[in-house]
Amino acid sequence: QVQLVESGGGSVQAGGSLRLSCEVSIPRYSAYCMAWFRQAPGKEREGVAAIDSDGTTTYADSVKGRFTISRDNAENTLYLQMNSLKPEDTGMYYCAAEGGCTYCYAGCGADNTKWGQGTQVTVSS
Repeated sequence: QVQLVESGGGSVQAGGSLRLSCEVSIPRYSAYCMAWFRQAPGKEREGVAAIDSDGTTTYADSVKGRFTISRDNAENTLYLQMNSLKPEDTGMYYCAAEGGCTYCYAGCGADNTKWGQGTQVTVSS
């Protein structure tokens, strides 16, 4: 059974840091393009970062230089290190297993994407 479970969210002040984790139960996890998304209240879900099976990463312009996506294939875990957090980073953060991608980027899996339940991040000014 496919399962993605996020943790590590919380409330921090602007300038602070959080590290999100996602434990993934999926066959052949190491072969998947993995991604983080977020959704702020009243806004559409947006891709934040993605990491390919070979470790290649992509980031949304809004988080470049502040967020780092990484993965531990031995532990089937995905991470998102978030530094210099801003109030606009507030939202529900989801990890995703992107299936069937030719090129790895957040959203490449389309209907083949598997989702976690999300973890809330709140950044106060």
